[in-house]
Amino acid sequence: MTSPPIQWYPGHIAKAERSLVEQLKKVDVVLEVRDARIPLSSRHPQVATWIGNKEHVLVLNRVDMIPLQIQQAWTEWFRSQGVQPYFTNANQGQGISVLLQATKDTGDRMNRRRRERDMLPRPVRAVVIGFPNVGKSALINRLLKRKVVNSARRPGITRQLRWVRISDQLELLDAPGVLPSRMEDQEAALQLAICDDIGEAAYDNQRVAAAFIDRLKLLQAQAPEVAFEAPLRSRYGLDPATITGESFLETLAEQRYQGNKERTSVQILNDFRKGLLGAIALDLPPG
Repeated sequence: MTSPPIQWYPGHIAKAERSLVEQLKKVDVVLEVRDARIPLSSRHPQVATWIGNKEHVLVLNRVDMIPLQIQQAWTEWFRSQGVQPYFTNANQGQGISVLLQATKDTGDRMNRRRRERDMLPRPVRAVVIGFPNVGKSALINRLLKRKVVNSARRPGITRQLRWVRISDQLELLDAPGVLPSRMEDQEAALQLAICDDIGEAAYDNQRVAAAFIDRLKLLQAQAPEVAFEAPLRSRYGLDPATITGESFLETLAEQRYQGNKERTSVQILNDFRKGLLGAIALDLPPG
């Protein structure tokens, strides 16, 4: 099944991106937040350009929503790429203290370099960037140990850029979620839509839900030792193994929702997004 393009609203996004790029000139450390369920798909295509030579800390949020064995596999893969990932559950505070220490450590390295150039040390300026719904607001509030920012689903216009102080050593730039003005990788866009990481966007719930089921079937074939399809059988009493995602929706709609495929699709997506299907990853490490 071919999914239609995932669409969003480039006018707001372009304005937010220009503002973010301007502020990034003042930043020492970039905390890039991705969704642990889709570590590659939730990587903004411009992030490498934005980071440049700045210190980079990779945060994979929602670790509670993936199996431990998948977390371990991603840890090994990222380390093989020369990157240390920091897994967090920002809603519950898991991994925050380790992340805060890592951020401070990058600041210490920066100030050592400043002293070597006979410059005075100063507070480290960090920014949290990522797609709109990957958990940046919850992460910032955890780092600050108080609620100072509110989350919002609309990319680019959630709030004005502003600096908040975590300590005498660390200042944080609170930036809205930014989407690329055009998503060339539609498979990644589909993954983002499944995980609800793109906020208010235009997509067909039925196509996205069917693609979610087909994705689990594909992953089951790639990693038979992981229970990708079992949550569907357990929650809905329907075996996806021998039918397509679209057929799964049609059958479930007839059995439970008076043939209403839209209602069925929204229910399945909400069950996944709320964790009611258990811990499920949609990206596996390459190779």
